[in-house]
Amino acid sequence: QVQLVESGGGLVQPGGSLRLSCKASGSIFSINAMGWYRQAPGKERELVATITDADSTNYADSVKGRFTISRDRPKDTVYLQMDSLTPEDTAVYYCNADVTTWGSDDYDYWGQGTQVTVSS
Repeated sequence: QVQLVESGGGLVQPGGSLRLSCKASGSIFSINAMGWYRQAPGKERELVATITDADSTNYADSVKGRFTISRDRPKDTVYLQMDSLTPEDTAVYYCNADVTTWGSDDYDYWGQGTQVTVSS
């Protein structure tokens, strides 16, 4: 019903930057909030950053000051600008959206993930 497609992952050296994109499509009445999560090998999935319908943002302490989340509402797209990357940022990054569908139901949707690898 709703699809999220991520892009922008890849291999980057420590100290480098990447920008992730996630576009939502489908039976969307409104997107209430979007966010990025990540899961490193052998680790649990953790919240990285979120942005609400009021454009308030929240970041994990580990990325605050280095990552920036933003939204392009007409495009139903969320971005994650990642700067000063470290090997600890290596993970699969997943896009999440809290969506109100045309059926007036709220659901959380997930993208398939994009790999970010930080290595020299």
